[in-house]
Amino acid sequence: MSIGTTSQPTYRSLLDVRGLPRLVGAALLGRIAGQMASVALVLFALERFHSPAIAGITVFASAFPGVAMSPLAGAILDRSGRIKLIMLDYSIAALAMALIVVLGATGVLSAGLLIGVAVLSSFTNPLSSAGTRTLFPMLVPRYLWDRANAIDSSGYVVAAVVGAPLAGVIAGLVGRPAALAATAAVYAAAALSLVRMSPLPLPSRPPSGRHVVREAWEGLAYVARNPSLRGLAVSLSVSNLGSGLLIVALPVLVLDHLHQNAAVVGLLWALSAVSGGVAALVAGQRGSQGRERRLVLIGLLAVGVALGALAALPDLAGVAVAMLVYGAAGGLIDIGMFSMRQRRTDPAWFGRAFAISMSLNWMGSPIGSAVAGPLIGAGLGISLVAGAGFAFAAAAAAALMIPALAGAALTLGVVGEAPRPG
Repeated sequence: MSIGTTSQPTYRSLLDVRGLPRLVGAALLGRIAGQMASVALVLFALERFHSPAIAGITVFASAFPGVAMSPLAGAILDRSGRIKLIMLDYSIAALAMALIVVLGATGVLSAGLLIGVAVLSSFTNPLSSAGTRTLFPMLVPRYLWDRANAIDSSGYVVAAVVGAPLAGVIAGLVGRPAALAATAAVYAAAALSLVRMSPLPLPSRPPSGRHVVREAWEGLAYVARNPSLRGLAVSLSVSNLGSGLLIVALPVLVLDHLHQNAAVVGLLWALSAVSGGVAALVAGQRGSQGRERRLVLIGLLAVGVALGALAALPDLAGVAVAMLVYGAAGGLIDIGMFSMRQRRTDPAWFGRAFAISMSLNWMGSPIGSAVAGPLIGAGLGISLVAGAGFAFAAAAAAALMIPALAGAALTLGVVGEAPRPG
């Protein structure tokens, strides 16, 4: 690391961390593409198959298999070059988006084929998401972690501000297949941005001699025995059931109930993202040491309020306010969650613990999207109220399961102790 621990902690200090600016740039492109994909896939499926259920299942298929693969992906990240694996995932995602466009243009794309391509593209998802996230605490000095986490969270903001509206505008003005093609191009740019990147100053890990599957299993055991990671997994996976519902419900609300166009869907996601970015930057500036659990709890409660408000507010202005609250809540959750995971995980387990923890936390989102169709069929308001209920239940789970402080039982190397790697 090129920054001494005596440096005054500022956001500008992050520019001096070797390799970090380029890594952040590549991650930003990948996240923009991811935001574009989440909007473009839903809009494409709704137009082609006229079915919220198929749209929801497609979102599920594009995400959940990656969750199942996360233990193996984490073990691979801990023993392999992370940059090449990140590039691999971006490349596969680009090919998948392009393949959907080609199959649609040739008239052979069925719902089953769309879902199948989405499944194949999702297997490598943890390589880029967890790969990038594990590099942050390895490259950045500990005293800059909160600011690095705020930049990391704000990267999702910029991605949503650019990606979601861009996909919506392209879908509305040029066509929904064009939005998928543009998504493929941005994924390709993310992969190319890491070509010939200089080796990063990462700590070396001696060969363990263990099979990768055994290391993956040990990673699962570590997360299961770590009270903080276990509590985050339960609470955030439940909360993300509501977030997954919203991915499908928001376009239905905007297009069918408010009679707006696809661009408005993207703009509402962008509004939410801006709010989240501001909240994350403020929380990161103040620091999260000792406040991580409180930030997560406040954020989860605010998510419940926002989703409940969406069910009760019938006009566009009310929906916009609710999305502002939803975004700010996400920013608080991000800072609390990122910092807690970094401080309460042994660095030797970063690859596996982060990949598994991130996937478990997010697991509810694709499940929520998959069940969104039947719930929306029963009533859009019912689905949004259900989402609010999930968020409030998640807050209760977090309060009960996540330790307030990283005390003696949470000391690095002791928490959730499994056989040490190597």
